[in-house]
Amino acid sequence: MPPNSTLSSKGQITIPLEIRRRLGLKEGDRVEFVVEGERTIIRPAQSPKNPFEKYVGALPAFRSEREMNAWVSSLRDEEAVEAIRTAGMSSDQPL
Repeated sequence: MPPNSTLSSKGQITIPLEIRRRLGLKEGDRVEFVVEGERTIIRPAQSPKNPFEKYVGALPAFRSEREMNAWVSSLRDEEAVEAIRTAGMSSDQPL
């Protein structure tokens, strides 16, 4: 007899241990149900794609935190910000 389970009044089932092991499911894992014609498939839920994945490689590779900070500073033009500060102006005031 194949593994089976009983549906509770709340619509819950216990996935038999044999099936959990086969699917590699652990406590807290999510599952999804896929309907294909007359069949319904249960499988581990596929995590959504990372929305930032398309940006991988868009920035230069940095060899150190110092190199990265220098690049960020150049983008911010921190020398100009410092010049504004020494002139007694707030950097958030329009020029």
